[in-house]
Amino acid sequence: MSAVISPKTFEFLKKLTKNNNREWFNENKRLYTESQENVIAFLEGLIKEMGGFDENLSKIDPKKALFRIYRDTRFSKDKIPYKTNFGASLGMGKGSQKGGYYLHLEPGKSFLAGGIYMPESSVLREVRKEISLYGSDFLKILDNKDFKKYFPELDQNDKLKKIPQGFEKEDPMAEHLKLKSFIAVYNLKDEEVLDTNASENLTKIFKLLKPLNDFLNAPFL
Repeated sequence: MSAVISPKTFEFLKKLTKNNNREWFNENKRLYTESQENVIAFLEGLIKEMGGFDENLSKIDPKKALFRIYRDTRFSKDKIPYKTNFGASLGMGKGSQKGGYYLHLEPGKSFLAGGIYMPESSVLREVRKEISLYGSDFLKILDNKDFKKYFPELDQNDKLKKIPQGFEKEDPMAEHLKLKSFIAVYNLKDEEVLDTNASENLTKIFKLLKPLNDFLNAPFL
């Protein structure tokens, strides 16, 4: 049976939210280490489960998939030193050329996602061309009843007001072409994350994202 996310891991994140300073963190380093090890063990099982529908995921190292908890505050006005979540990239990250998966663990704010997040301009253009050319295939994925149950629409953040250059204003896929990211997000309740069958349950939801990733990755194969 796969490892589960321990309630102690969420307790650590709650305490960190209230005590986000280096002194407290250093005094409670053991709690962080235990929580980090718990998440890595969970990711190991999750990656194995997800490898059943996407063999590329089997190559992912759970330790490398997990983002650092230390914030880069060099260019930020917010100087809080630590993230209050555990985030893991399962083939998805900012500027990535590939559609992938992401898991965010945070009390009251957990979610899972899939797709391409903020790709560089050359990648973004190719994805938009694919959507414009094969709009019906794209909509078939988004309108699938099982997909729509968890992902009613793609994330609309940072959407352009006008159709991007190089595309017709009358393009039937115009609203989708205005997107800068192509990601679907499902917000998780704490009980879903802490469920003893979370690994299997999350895998079933992640699997619904596979057709979207396959479509987004098609121009680069």
